[in-house]
Amino acid sequence: MSTPKAENIQPAEGKLGVMVVGMGAVATTLIAGVEAVRKGLAKPIGSLTQMGTIRLGKRTDNNTPLIKDFAPLASLDDIVFTGWEIFPEDMYEAAKHAQVLDNDHLNTIKPFLENIKPMPAVFDQHYVKRLNGTHVKTGKNKCDLAQQVIADIQNFKSKVERVVMIWTGSTEIFLEPTAVHQTLVAFEKGLVDNDPAIAPSQIYAYAALKEGIPFANGAPNLTVDLPCMIELSKQTGAPICGKDFKTGQTFIKTVLAPAFKSRMLGVSGWYSTNILGNRDGEVLDDPESFKTKEESKLGVLDYIFQPELYPDLYKDLYHKVRINYYPPRGDNKEGWDNIDIFGWLGYPMQIKVDFLCRDSILAAPLALDLVILLDLAQRTPALKHLGIQEWLSFYFKSPQSAPGLYPEHDLFIQQMKLKNTLRHIMGHELITHLGLEYYD
Repeated sequence: MSTPKAENIQPAEGKLGVMVVGMGAVATTLIAGVEAVRKGLAKPIGSLTQMGTIRLGKRTDNNTPLIKDFAPLASLDDIVFTGWEIFPEDMYEAAKHAQVLDNDHLNTIKPFLENIKPMPAVFDQHYVKRLNGTHVKTGKNKCDLAQQVIADIQNFKSKVERVVMIWTGSTEIFLEPTAVHQTLVAFEKGLVDNDPAIAPSQIYAYAALKEGIPFANGAPNLTVDLPCMIELSKQTGAPICGKDFKTGQTFIKTVLAPAFKSRMLGVSGWYSTNILGNRDGEVLDDPESFKTKEESKLGVLDYIFQPELYPDLYKDLYHKVRINYYPPRGDNKEGWDNIDIFGWLGYPMQIKVDFLCRDSILAAPLALDLVILLDLAQRTPALKHLGIQEWLSFYFKSPQSAPGLYPEHDLFIQQMKLKNTLRHIMGHELITHLGLEYYD
C-alpha cells in the first residue's frame, strides 16, 4: 500500500479574525469563554479542537496526540473578534443581558468584553418578526447592504491575516429556494431588485464568500444551502458547511437513534418538546421562525432510520417536535423526549429523556471548533475549492452534502468522518476499526 501524502497546508501564522453575525447569548458566551481560557481561568470543555485526541496508526502504537498538536490549527491566542448586532451594547452589556455567564466570570474579563462593540447589522423585521432592531444598516437596496458588509469585511481584513464568518443570530422565517437562488447571476440581480426571497443571512453569506471568507451557519436559515452559494464558494475558495448547531435535543437523538438501529429495535413514536426563555425562544414563538427550526429538527430521524430500507421497524414512526417559549428559564433549556420502541416479537418498551441543558454553553464550543476547522480547510489545497465541507457534519442538525447525496446524521460516523479527514490531509493512514491485523 502506498503511503499517503500530507497536504501542503499553509501554516496558521498571524491573527485569525472571527466575524460574528448576531452578538447575543451564543456569541458572548463564545467570546467570553475564549478569553477566560486564554487567561487560564477555565478549560475549553466541549471543544474537540482544544481537548480532543486523534489516534494515529495501530492501537498498539500508543500514538494519540491532541488534535491541536497534530493539525496546524489556529491558536486561541491568535483569535480576534468583531461582528454585527441589531442592538448597540458592547459585549459586556450584551453578556449581562443574555444571563448565561455569572457576574464573577464576566467581571474578570470585563475590560476585554467592553472593548468589543458591534457594527450596525443588516436586519429586516419581515424575516424575524419578534425582534425590533435599533442598530441597523440602511441602504437603497439589498445590493447596497451587501456592499456595506463587504466594506466592513475589507476594513477588518486589513487588521488580521485571515478571516472566518459565523452566523450566531436568530432563526429567520421559513424560506424555500426560488429562481433567484439558482445561479450567482440571478442572485446578484435579486440583490439589486430587493427580491423578498433573499434574507439577511444570505446577504452576509454572499458578502463573506465574495470576499473569499469561509462561512458557518449556526441557525436553520436557508443561507448557503443554495446553488448560487455553492457556486460562489467553489469559485472563491471559501469553504461552507451545514446549518443549525447540533447542541441539545438533536444531539441526543443522533446518539440514541443509531443505537436503536444498530440493534434492529423498532421505533413507533418519538415525541420531543422544549421549553426555553432566551431571545431564541422568543423568536421561535413566531410560527414562521418555528417552521424553519422544525424542518431542521424533524429531518434527523428519517435519515438515520432509513424507513424505506427497514419498513418493519420505522415505516410508521410518528415524530413530533414542539418548542415552547417560557421566559423564566432564560438560556437554561429543558428538552423532554418520549420514545416508544419495540423489540423481539413486537413487544413495546419506552424510554424517557429529560435534558436540562444550557443552550449557549453547548453551542459556544461548537462555534469555536467550526471557526478553527474552517480556517484549516481554507489553508488546505484539497479542501479549499470543494465548497461544501461534509466532514464538518458533526456540528450540525442539518449537515450539507453534495447535491443528490443524502447527509450523514449518525454522530459517531460524523466524528469518524471528521477525524479521518484530518488524518487524510496530514498524510496518515485512515482508521477503519477492522482490527484483523492484531490477530495474524
